[in-house]
Amino acid sequence: MSTPYHLVNVLTGTKGARLVEDPAQMARLIKRAERPLLILGARTLTFTLDGRQLIEYALDIAQAGDIPICATAHTQKRVLELGVTPDSTYDVIEIVNHLRDPDWQGVRKEGNHDLVIFVGFRTDLGNQALSTLKHFAPHLRTMTLCKYYYPNADHSLGNLKDDKWKEFLEGLIANLKEEE
Repeated sequence: MSTPYHLVNVLTGTKGARLVEDPAQMARLIKRAERPLLILGARTLTFTLDGRQLIEYALDIAQAGDIPICATAHTQKRVLELGVTPDSTYDVIEIVNHLRDPDWQGVRKEGNHDLVIFVGFRTDLGNQALSTLKHFAPHLRTMTLCKYYYPNADHSLGNLKDDKWKEFLEGLIANLKEEE
């Protein structure tokens, strides 16, 4: 088991994140979802892997998996610069509040999402958002693609070095592009 970035978030309950280290396994989890949602945090703009912004990897993941995008904070401008129109733009707290409601129709008005994927969030904010969904949205599964372990998610990466994280993200994109 990985240790959370903030030690105060050590799991005290019975439900903790399942550590996923294989990009093919993560891709299968995403492909099984009927209505996934990718939520872009502000750190998608500040993390770079070999000169490429995390937001670029995230948009490749969204395109490969046909996943709607929710741009939070100030990510919308960069998403548009990269030629992609986000399906929604919400503050993190707003989207979490919408996701808690099982009757919400989702960002594409096709029904609430069944899998929510977080990427590029401050660890403290991400853990609190995931804790809220864990306790108040039992109809959702959650996943993080950040390089840190999030104990409140259903599926999380471990604490990865940048080279391993880049390798994982590239593997995930390749696996999402494969036809089943």
